[in-house]
Amino acid sequence: MMRCPEKCGKQWRPVQGKSDWEKQKEEEAKEEVGRRWEEKEKRKKQKKGKIVEVKKIAKEWEIWDEEEEAAESETKVRKLVLEKFYP
Repeated sequence: MMRCPEKCGKQWRPVQGKSDWEKQKEEEAKEEVGRRWEEKEKRKKQKKGKIVEVKKIAKEWEIWDEEEEAAESETKVRKLVLEKFYP
């Protein structure tokens, strides 16, 4: 019961509760919001995982490029040493 002075003065008046279908609609709406939020969080995690994976691959390529450059310079040095000491 609730007091509603605007409508009935100082009398107590029962407040009508929500019907079952209204309660069900509210629960469904809350569940839908919860599902959307979970999906959004999953997408964020997937995106973050992809970014980390891309960074790892880029780092591996940089290392591979450095090793390749070192190998090329090593072969050049060998050629130059042979030319200098053994004409």
